[in-house]
Amino acid sequence: MTTNVNSSSSAMSPRKRTLTPARSRRKAADDHFPFNSLPAECQLHVLFFLSEADKCSSALVCCGWSRLVRSWKLWRVADYSRRGVFHLGREGLLVSNREFERWKSWVHHYTHHLISRRASLLTLKASFDLGDRDNKWCELLSLLLDNVHCRDLSHLDLNWTFTLLEPLDLRVHAGSGLHHDGITKTDQVTSFQELLTQLADSCPRVARMRLHFDWSDESVSLLTRFQQLRVLELKYFWVFKGVTPTTLQALTKSLPHLKSLTLQILVPLRKLGISYTLESQSLEFLDVSSSRGLVFSCLRLPALRELRAKKIVRGITLDRRTRLRVQSRWPCLYRVLREGTPRLQVLNHERLLPTWREAGCGELSAILEQACYCVQHLDSWLW
Repeated sequence: MTTNVNSSSSAMSPRKRTLTPARSRRKAADDHFPFNSLPAECQLHVLFFLSEADKCSSALVCCGWSRLVRSWKLWRVADYSRRGVFHLGREGLLVSNREFERWKSWVHHYTHHLISRRASLLTLKASFDLGDRDNKWCELLSLLLDNVHCRDLSHLDLNWTFTLLEPLDLRVHAGSGLHHDGITKTDQVTSFQELLTQLADSCPRVARMRLHFDWSDESVSLLTRFQQLRVLELKYFWVFKGVTPTTLQALTKSLPHLKSLTLQILVPLRKLGISYTLESQSLEFLDVSSSRGLVFSCLRLPALRELRAKKIVRGITLDRRTRLRVQSRWPCLYRVLREGTPRLQVLNHERLLPTWREAGCGELSAILEQACYCVQHLDSWLW
């Protein structure tokens, strides 16, 4: 009888919920991170790690986040190569006219976005042909620098010789090709010097710089105004434009905090036999492996710890008399290093023994064969 009563009562009663202890409920509530209760500086620090697209998306969450995303502290990088296929790092990519117009529209919207956010830039990366009179890329970069805070800019990566993307219907200009090429390069250099002047006035704290360089006296003078430079990489601009030894020496002597220097210099064939002197009290790393025909007659680099150099021939055969007359002007790289680099530890990725100066060049013969232009290490001549 008792069993029937219990079964009927259980069938009539509604299903009961499982009760959760109050302590467990509080623990579940604590699992939600109280982002909005953090100080504003902490919230900005978290949002700083988002991509630019994610930052814009987060601005749609609420009014509070929208105000945070408008802060200039979140916009520290201006990278005009950060979009879709451009991540591949391909230079001078030809695209359809429609795609080029879309990318051009994105560039202008991106610039307006950075200006409206009153960005405080630390990094600027761009690849634009500054001699392009139709698209006026130089004016666009100048507009950006005029309307954002760039006093703290520390990293500049600028290729001013061509635009990252080009339309398929490249205009064919009338007249001689060489003549037009000279005019184009002149326009590029003029616009580059104007932009470099603006950068020197607005961004005196640039510490890392990577750009093509024309090696004119005015450009060298402008570059020496960046007295905080620590890392400098200069690529060649015009293969027919030579670099005088005094110009190169003046540049390195005028940068007191320079630690790393990468040079891509092509010495013209008409200047066979020329050699260079490099002097710097602070330089610790020197890479000239991409240069062609660059020979050092003297190095005054007391702080240098690593050197990368490579002998690149040009395929031009000279008779023995001419070859010896040219090579006799060049000292052996071993002697240059022994006299001018007392702290050198690594040569072409090979760690040197502490006694390499006293042991003679025999122990370094394998490395010198790849880097030295003297008679001893260049018996056959193909330049």
